Amino acid sequence: MNWDDTRVFLAVHRSGTLREAAALLNVDQATVGRRLTALEKALGAKLFLKTSAGFVATPVGEHSLRAAEEMERAACEFELQTRGADGRLEGEVRVTTTDSLAMDFVVPALQLLRTRHPAIRVILSTSTQVFNLTRREADLAVRTVRPDNPELICRRLAQWDVGLYATRDYLDAHGEPTPGDAFEGHDLLIYQPSITRNQGDSLCGESMAKGRVVAELSSSLMLATSIRAGLGIGELPVYMAQTDSSLVRIWPEKTRAAPYEAWLVSHTDLNRAARVRAVIDAISDAFDRYQ
Repeated sequence: MNWDDTRVFLAVHRSGTLREAAALLNVDQATVGRRLTALEKALGAKLFLKTSAGFVATPVGEHSLRAAEEMERAACEFELQTRGADGRLEGEVRVTTTDSLAMDFVVPALQLLRTRHPAIRVILSTSTQVFNLTRREADLAVRTVRPDNPELICRRLAQWDVGLYATRDYLDAHGEPTPGDAFEGHDLLIYQPSITRNQGDSLCGESMAKGRVVAELSSSLMLATSIRAGLGIGELPVYMAQTDSSLVRIWPEKTRAAPYEAWLVSHTDLNRAARVRAVIDAISDAFDRYQ
């Protein structure tokens, strides 16, 4: 069983579907299915059962998982060591971030990078999913939550207060909410429960108990877009709203207890690669120029 076969096995095991495994491997779904079938045929064993809930590992598949993960760790360590020692300012760097941070900071960073080092190619993924840097799913991440893995280097790029916002048209139609009334009579826009751990059952410290949640969004970009469309009241980091004249901050003295943060995350070994350092510098400069 070679490393390419192991990658297919692990991707299907972790995702449960051929489609999601294909996305992890950056290949098409048919390729994953074909390689998985060939692997099972070569081993003479069934690794997965296809169920209504997706692919579920058989006892043989579960028994093989530890060995596959050991192979993955060895392969990643080899790649990290060789890539980390690379002094060339060329090649590809995989970056993952959220859609809003990509639009506001990472894409401007790529403009800087293109001017400085045109031989570096960035593969940019925007998702609320947390990519695993230790498994080489990405080389760099710009995240809103600081990971606690000791193998990763974390640097805080920025921190902003989170305030309560609505459009002037919304407030003209509905009035401003009254502190202590739990948003009675008002439409609210919030994150989906799985997106952030900072939301809870309140907005900027005010209970949402009497408000109408009219939409749950999957990203900060979609939340900001919905607020700007006048659909209701929601929380935004102040940097997103301070240059938008259509938005009004409600209760400026109130902020969410947890600020909105941006963290630059890299692996300790890859941090030494020249092309990775160049991308790190461009992203850092993009945040510094905004600040």
